[in-house]
Amino acid sequence: MAIDYHHLKNRAFAPVQQHYTERDTMLYALSLGLGNDPLDAAALPFVYEGLEGGLRALPTQAVVLGYPGFWAREPDTGIDWVKLMHGEQRVRWHQPLPASGAVVGKNRVTHLIDKGEGKGAILVMERQLESATGELLATLQQVTFLRGDGGYSQLRGGQPSDAPLPALQPTPEDRAPDFTDTQSTRPEAALLYRLMGDFNPLHADPAVAAKAGFERPILHGLASYGLVAHAVLRQCGAGNPARLKALDIRFAAPVYPGETLVTEIWRVPGQPRQLQLRARVAERDKVVLSHGFAELA
Repeated sequence: MAIDYHHLKNRAFAPVQQHYTERDTMLYALSLGLGNDPLDAAALPFVYEGLEGGLRALPTQAVVLGYPGFWAREPDTGIDWVKLMHGEQRVRWHQPLPASGAVVGKNRVTHLIDKGEGKGAILVMERQLESATGELLATLQQVTFLRGDGGYSQLRGGQPSDAPLPALQPTPEDRAPDFTDTQSTRPEAALLYRLMGDFNPLHADPAVAAKAGFERPILHGLASYGLVAHAVLRQCGAGNPARLKALDIRFAAPVYPGETLVTEIWRVPGQPRQLQLRARVAERDKVVLSHGFAELA
C-alpha cells in the first residue's frame, strides 16, 4: 500500500492530554544519561528536587509530551514504517516548561514532500504544546524521512508534493568551535528512552534494526537532541533551561547506545544570542547531528 497525500494531510489527530509529575521529569533526564556522573553539578538540577529552586525540566522534555504515539505504523497510513528515519527536529519555546503539570498536544501533518522514486519522501509533523489553561508552551516540527515511500506523487493520476521547509545551515568549516561539550551514553540508553513513549522497535529489537540496515538497535534521535540541548545550556546558558528559545538539528547518522557524544558549538558573528552546532561520536569520530541552530534568551 502506497502513501496517499490527501489522506495523510487530512489525517485527524485527537488532542493528546497528558499530566506529568516531577518523577516523570527526573526519569526523562535520567533516560538521556544525566546523572551518569553523580558529581556533575550541571546535571543535578534536572534529576534531583532538593536543590534551591527545586527541580527543573529540560526544555526538550517537550518532545515527549502530547506525543500522538507511533501512528505511522498504523495500516491506513501506507507508510513503510520499518524504513522511516527521523530527519530533523525543530522546536521553538514560548514559555519555560514546568517541572510538572498538565499539557495538551495538538498534532497535524503540515508537509508531505516527494523526493522521487527510490529517493524517499519527507513528512513534517507539527505539534502545538499548550498548558491546560491554553498557554502555548512550545511549537515543534518533526521532519521524518520516509525512505521507502518515494515516488508517491506519480501514483493515482498524480498527487501534490509540498515545498520543503527552509534549509538548515551547516556549521563553519573555517574555524574551530568556540565551545566543546562531552557526554557519555549508557549501553541501555535506547531501552530507557523508549519508556518516554517512542516504542519504535528499531530501538530495541535487533531483528528490526537489521531489517532497517543497522548492526544493532540505535539510539533515538530525540535522545541525542536532548543531550545537545543540555550541552548548549551548560556551555552557553549558565545551566538555565528558561534561556533556550529555539533548537534545530539534522540527524545525520545513527548513534549507538554506549557511545560518547561530543557537541561542538560556534557563536554566530554579530548575533550574541545565536549559536550553530553539531555533534559527533568520539569512538567513530563521525558527525551524527549536523546543521544545528540554537537561540538563547
